[in-house]
Amino acid sequence: MKKYKETYIIGIDHGYGNMKTANCCFQTDVTVYDKEPIFKDNLLVWNNKYYLIGAEHKEFSADKMLDEDYYVLTLAAIARELNIAKIYSADVLIAAGLPLTWVSEQREEFKRYLLKNETVDFNFKGKDYHICIVGACADVYPQGFAAIVNHLSDFLGVNMLCDIGNGTMNIMFVNDKKPNPNRCFTEKFGTHQCMLQIRENLMRVHHAEPPEEMITRVLRFGTTDIDGNYLKTITNTAKEYVEGIFRRLREHGYDSKLMKLYIVGGGGCMIRNFAEYDEGRITVNDDICATAKGYERMLEMKLIKSGGAL
Repeated sequence: MKKYKETYIIGIDHGYGNMKTANCCFQTDVTVYDKEPIFKDNLLVWNNKYYLIGAEHKEFSADKMLDEDYYVLTLAAIARELNIAKIYSADVLIAAGLPLTWVSEQREEFKRYLLKNETVDFNFKGKDYHICIVGACADVYPQGFAAIVNHLSDFLGVNMLCDIGNGTMNIMFVNDKKPNPNRCFTEKFGTHQCMLQIRENLMRVHHAEPPEEMITRVLRFGTTDIDGNYLKTITNTAKEYVEGIFRRLREHGYDSKLMKLYIVGGGGCMIRNFAEYDEGRITVNDDICATAKGYERMLEMKLIKSGGAL
């Protein structure tokens, strides 16, 4: 979260697997109730409804505006950031983003979605919040690129940027510190595809369906305390998925001898744990909040340049 004059800039990365802000990360899921539920951890109360936040993962959808889930998740993200500073009433500017090739088509609709209420009063985790969404949402930025905006000086020569999320994989060329808008690609090949294949292989080979949290731990850290045969099935499937990533990168022009590769997003741990690569040619950014931080920086620079005009 950044402060600009009397407003707070809050960058929000609306992921399909996790919601990220500059300082927080929580699972993208909303369960709505008409009455107060028994379990109240991460409970958000708004508009006479009760929303449990982050219990599981939301089903993938290319259109994030189909229901109110991402709006409610946005409120939770704002509350988490404000709570760190013990602020419960604030004027807020939202800095958000969309997959690279979807920005042009969905930007205006996503803005309207995020700005449908100028003021919002809600309760999250037992604390009351009064939020004013100031003016217009400054902009909706391209995912992936935002994660490197603070490190553009490193992107000399020819570079491929790959943002591996839960739902999508976004690819962009950045040459001599400048993004190439004509060479951007979005594929539905996020880590959720790997998770689905692992579940299928575990059922086929071992007739078992371990909890998602156990599989996620293997993907995140490369191992966990389970039977060796189960672990082998998971790791072999993960390696096949990573091979699929590099195959798709090559289809879009990746050549390790001619360019450097920069990996961002939560799926970066898959490259680190299950791929053999030259660290001099491939960089993995482990900061899962880098994109949200980039959104804030891009909005801050825009406000400074324009003198505060949106």
